[in-house]
Amino acid sequence: MTSEITLFVNPTAGSGRGARAAQPAASALRDAGFSVRTVLGEDAGDALRRAREAVAGGTGALIAVGGDGMMSLALQAVAGTSTPLGAVAVGTGNDFARALGLPIRDPAAAGRLAAEALKAGSVREIDLGRVGERWFGTVLASGFDSRVNDRGNRMRWAGGRFKYDLAILVELAAFKPIPYRLRLDGGPVTEIEATLIAVGNGTTYGGGMRICADAVMDDGLFDVTVVGDCSRTTLLKVFPKVYRGTHLGHPVVTVHRVSSIELVAAGVTAYADGEPMGALPLTATCVPRAVRVLAA
Repeated sequence: MTSEITLFVNPTAGSGRGARAAQPAASALRDAGFSVRTVLGEDAGDALRRAREAVAGGTGALIAVGGDGMMSLALQAVAGTSTPLGAVAVGTGNDFARALGLPIRDPAAAGRLAAEALKAGSVREIDLGRVGERWFGTVLASGFDSRVNDRGNRMRWAGGRFKYDLAILVELAAFKPIPYRLRLDGGPVTEIEATLIAVGNGTTYGGGMRICADAVMDDGLFDVTVVGDCSRTTLLKVFPKVYRGTHLGHPVVTVHRVSSIELVAAGVTAYADGEPMGALPLTATCVPRAVRVLAA
């Protein structure tokens, strides 16, 4: 293993926390004897190109500093390679790090953990979801939740959790069940009306909402949470339960464990790891042991 480590930094994550977090993480790695170089980019495409160059050049690890968007970008560079991925989670949601039990908003601790894992050879091989050429680590959202994400992204004047709470209220006012066609593991096509369908490799999205509360990141399967056709009143009762994961016991909720899923619905954009994945239809496949993560 080379002693040179690459920090993959989003300087704007968490209202500037990304830039501030890089220094204590780098210091922790240098104190452990590693050489650290930092990769930035003019935009997401340029940053990904530079990260892929570092991986191809044999870097000892790619350590993403930022939020779930930065983790998602890093996954595109390391998935399917032997290069381990570290996480210095300082964004708004941090669901990837949360699912793995990694430090959140503590860059020095995250840097120390990464250094200790590198020295001990402590890596966890986890599954990833794949849609076409895109990889995701946590949850792919489609339906009411992805429309909330759409709405929240358009609210430039609001920020943080408040923005998405407000987006939920706005989307509730216009909510109608969505006609889906889905195929699980290549089986027969099923037509349903649903509020949302979430495809979970990890457990949470939206900064800790346990939509796929029982998902396991190394079992080779997705947990697919389907919230069926329900009234606004029922949705208002069910949705707060997502923060504790207790929604899974509600009669309108079903869970399927599958290795692949095809989703078709009109006018729905899917989001994965909080990033737009594109309009349905799409097919998501669970790829076992697709990435090596630095873990305690």
